[in-house]
Amino acid sequence: MIITGRNAISEALKGGITIEKVLAQEDHSPSLNRILSACKKNKIKLSFVSKTVLDRVSGVKNHQGIVAYATDFKYSSMDDILSNEKKKLILILDGIEDPHNLGSIIRTADAAGADGIIIPKHRSCGVTDIVIKVSSGAAAHVKIAKVTNINDAIRSLKELGIWIYAADMDGEELYQADLKVDMALIIGGEGKGISSLTKKLADKTIALPLLGKINSLNAGVAAGAILYECVRQRRQQ
Repeated sequence: MIITGRNAISEALKGGITIEKVLAQEDHSPSLNRILSACKKNKIKLSFVSKTVLDRVSGVKNHQGIVAYATDFKYSSMDDILSNEKKKLILILDGIEDPHNLGSIIRTADAAGADGIIIPKHRSCGVTDIVIKVSSGAAAHVKIAKVTNINDAIRSLKELGIWIYAADMDGEELYQADLKVDMALIIGGEGKGISSLTKKLADKTIALPLLGKINSLNAGVAAGAILYECVRQRRQQ
């Protein structure tokens, strides 16, 4: 897996993602010095190459003068996500296929202090190099579990007393809902939303008020708005 960009590579180094080799631009800016020092300290193979080479191996123009070769992303387990003693806040993504949406959601989940993210193995975007870059490296810090069947995962969470909230436009207004409980939030995929069976498993359906002409929000934007309402309510306890 190839990771590009200063933030993504820096956070990958901090988060324990195994970096096998780093290519840096020969005439690099001083802003890369801290990352290069970390590579040397961790005995990571470091090579200096031209911008043309970086353009070719990364496939992008905005690599910021540095490219890392990393092992494939290591997913967490459900038990890892549930290991914290604090009030639970978990995201369940039902069919998010756009890597930019997934990267954005991971970044927001980290910022909001979520316990982790659950995604399905099939018909869903996994954690790729694009996802890591869009997340600005937050993927190195957020526990992400990939499960065979998210409905089975939801049933397991319910057995543990965790409330399941589905984000859908026909639900109770978000600001009227109690988000201070141990909860998992389901966010549906682009276009299709949450599947009918998955929605039936939810204890409550919540919706953001839409006051304009458009009747839906981008999945990443919706996840961010709801997560920060969770943060607001919990900080007021």
